[in-house]
Amino acid sequence: VQLQASGGGLVQPGGSLRLSCAASGSIISINRMGWYRQAPGKQRELVATISSGGSTNYADSVKGRFTISRGSAKNTVYLQMNSLKPEDTAVYYCKFNVLGTGSWTYTDYWGQGTQVTVSS
Repeated sequence: VQLQASGGGLVQPGGSLRLSCAASGSIISINRMGWYRQAPGKQRELVATISSGGSTNYADSVKGRFTISRGSAKNTVYLQMNSLKPEDTAVYYCKFNVLGTGSWTYTDYWGQGTQVTVSS
């Protein structure tokens, strides 16, 4: 199973970006999907998650500005980021909880990360 994240870049404060993450490989089912971020010198932190049933969870710092959603293909997750602030600058990682072919349990897989820089 591989995760490919994309959509990062440089944006001015107040701007928007949309991140995407798609899973490939021998997948039976995907449970929870999520986005995390890590700023320089800081620990990786949760940004948002979405369950297979569509329930969402957000960090307080992004509530009302970010929206997580699952794609129609079921193996893709998006993060719409609006009203971006300089403190949102970080490497953003996606994580999927996946049941792969030949597995008996769900396993967490991480994407490679995509840089988001908010600066004027």
